[in-house]
Amino acid sequence: MLKNIKYSILELASIAYGNTINNTFERSLDLAQQAEELGYTRFWLAEHHNMISIASSATSVLIGYIAGGTKKIRVGSGGIMLPNHSPLIVAEQFGTLGNLYPERIDLGLGRAPGTDQVTAQAIRPERMQAVYQFPDAVSQIQQYFSDNRGARVRVNVAEGVNVPIYILGSSTDSAYLAAKAGLPYAFASHFAPTHLFEALNIYYNQFQPSEYLDEPYTIAGINVIAADTDQEAERISTTMMRMLLGVLTNNIDYMQPPIEMSPEMRELQQNEAFQRMLTYAFVGSKDTVKRKTEEFIKQTSVNEVIVGSHMFHHEDRINSYRIFAEIMNEN
Repeated sequence: MLKNIKYSILELASIAYGNTINNTFERSLDLAQQAEELGYTRFWLAEHHNMISIASSATSVLIGYIAGGTKKIRVGSGGIMLPNHSPLIVAEQFGTLGNLYPERIDLGLGRAPGTDQVTAQAIRPERMQAVYQFPDAVSQIQQYFSDNRGARVRVNVAEGVNVPIYILGSSTDSAYLAAKAGLPYAFASHFAPTHLFEALNIYYNQFQPSEYLDEPYTIAGINVIAADTDQEAERISTTMMRMLLGVLTNNIDYMQPPIEMSPEMRELQQNEAFQRMLTYAFVGSKDTVKRKTEEFIKQTSVNEVIVGSHMFHHEDRINSYRIFAEIMNEN
């Protein structure tokens, strides 16, 4: 069943304690290069702002860096938080990327801020108004990428360039838009699983074929921490748990080294908010992760999974993605 499912990576460029931002970017590139050899379909970069633990802020710049250091893997945004940006500027940036790296650039668009409200206000004071104009902004970008010769405002670097647009969502709103526009849909179930099935049902049932897509195409996010044993994966996962604790308590810090699973950590796992955020966190050995992934695919019928991870040691992360690639290629 898994051999027919595409598998990809969502990268946040998480900064480990003691590492520099430059070193973090170098590790992101190394991961992309390894992923390319392991058969991953795409490597998407997130957009987050004012978070000490995440370096993926200037998303389009990082996409150029990753695409320039790889050869065939698709590279894109997971996503550009469109209300933060002018549609024209997004079209210019991704049109340029599409020219530099033909048939390799994806444009994932979301409407969340990717930060706190104060920072969102600093990014773009009229952002809340732009949130309500999200469907129109998506249409504007599509127009800039089309044959736009009769228009007064054009993006010549984007016209006719093949940069597929994906609608991203963590609730049901974007499912309606993706279905109506006939665009592929990616759901952020790796951190917001609550409305996954409702959103997928809306998208599947209301999908309208378009010039971009004949039938629905879905991507769902999962967290994966795979290791040689369940015990080792559990130990590695304490880095992710401590990051989530920082998010929930508004005390965000750099990624911390893994620790042994303590009674306090196990008690934390039982917290309702933790359990909700970790619904689709697949932690364990190859067999454990395979079983959980197969169950997820069976339940959702998605076409593709996109995998995120927070691991302190780069070697652990490379090993985890290697194991997951093996899972996805087994009969």
